[in-house]
Amino acid sequence: MTAAVAAKLRRLLPDESGQIVPTVALIMVALFGFTGMVIDIGHLYVCYNELQASSNAAALAGAQALPGSSAVTVATNYSAVSGNLNAHANLPGVSMVSGYPQVRCLTALTNQSIPCVSPANGNAIFVKQQAVVSTYFARLFGLASVNMVASAAAAMRGGVTPPHNVVVIVDTTASMNDTDSSSDCNNTRLSCALSGVRTLLDELWPCASSQSTCGTASNGNVPNPVDVVSLFAFPNVTQSTVIYDSNCSGRNPTAQGYTFPAAGASSYSPGGSTATYRIVNFSSDYRVSDTASTLNLLSMLTKASGGESGCPGMGAPGGEGTYVAGAVYAAQAALLAEQAANPGSRNVIILLSDGDVSARSSAMPGASTTSGTYPSTINQCHQAVTAAQAATAAGTTVYTVAYGAQSSGCSTDKIAITPCQTMQQSASSAATFFSDYAASGGSSCISSARPTTSLNQIFTEIGGDFTTSRLIPNNLQ
Repeated sequence: MTAAVAAKLRRLLPDESGQIVPTVALIMVALFGFTGMVIDIGHLYVCYNELQASSNAAALAGAQALPGSSAVTVATNYSAVSGNLNAHANLPGVSMVSGYPQVRCLTALTNQSIPCVSPANGNAIFVKQQAVVSTYFARLFGLASVNMVASAAAAMRGGVTPPHNVVVIVDTTASMNDTDSSSDCNNTRLSCALSGVRTLLDELWPCASSQSTCGTASNGNVPNPVDVVSLFAFPNVTQSTVIYDSNCSGRNPTAQGYTFPAAGASSYSPGGSTATYRIVNFSSDYRVSDTASTLNLLSMLTKASGGESGCPGMGAPGGEGTYVAGAVYAAQAALLAEQAANPGSRNVIILLSDGDVSARSSAMPGASTTSGTYPSTINQCHQAVTAAQAATAAGTTVYTVAYGAQSSGCSTDKIAITPCQTMQQSASSAATFFSDYAASGGSSCISSARPTTSLNQIFTEIGGDFTTSRLIPNNLQ
């Protein structure tokens, strides 16, 4: 074909040059539209996740504050509402839905021994936040903003926590041999107290829940323990007879005059003294697994707390009167040493007594008879409070259980204080003060924050406190 013929044929065909431009323009509009949609969806997704995460954080923080009255305030402080701890710069205009945060008492949780007690009278908190989020490209199609709502609910207890080092200090003075005729126990006061200790051992974690068995114990401890427990008692008993409290012999150890461990000591050892406050060292063999429903009968903790049939457990030798400060300083020193050996663990003291701290001078050899400061025969109730408050200041959570505490006593104190006030002021907070005011002689000592009266239920609640708040379904009833 000659060039002339080819030229004629081209003239006969229609000229389509430039027709791709409209097509490209349409494709570019579509691409920009899809790109804008992806950007908007991504932005909305990020904003919703931020709103939900802040709702979760607010619910968990508020639940952890229960049963205190500040739960709603704490939840709001951890929300994404402007000015609060989880506010996001790219998520302005967040507000709490009217009526929230909301404290509720859920039956499903009370069935799990998570009670509803004052002042909040709830065991869970519900958070619902809302936000109006602006769009970037969707506004070109008439959608300038999107309304978002995120909800979260949390129970006050039940979450996994770090390991705990726990010292239970049991009053074993002569009065603990008296009968508590209340319907909650109707046995000797010491038997009732030890029943509470066994309840606590049922609540704690000897090892991780993922283990089918805790493994073989050595010197009272399983491999990789979680919660370890030690039993202390006052008055002192001799080191040579302390084994009687855990060997099922039925014999009482020999009581001895009070000793005075140094305030602020970082370890506890009776040393050259023949007396000790410690009955059982830190142990984790009290159950063979986290899911075991019974106590391990081979454990000294089980034996000392009366958990083995025919084994009476700890005795109350008495004879020395009540002096608490020395036992608290000894317990705190032992806890600090245990915590140093297990970094990341938390320390707890549980003190059970009637709070009438008034040992006679002859039972406190070497104590000052004039100073009124530790160790002294004067101001013994105030010394107990000072020792417990020092433990709290050092990071230990101190629970006190006023067992039949009366409205008068503390006869050695120059500044007026009652046995009930001694126990109340020794607790780390109102939420860690309990009182079995239904016990014989204790009807006037009531914990407004934790009004439970049964010793077993008190120790159940204390064990529950060792766990943290946890998220729960929003529709849980």
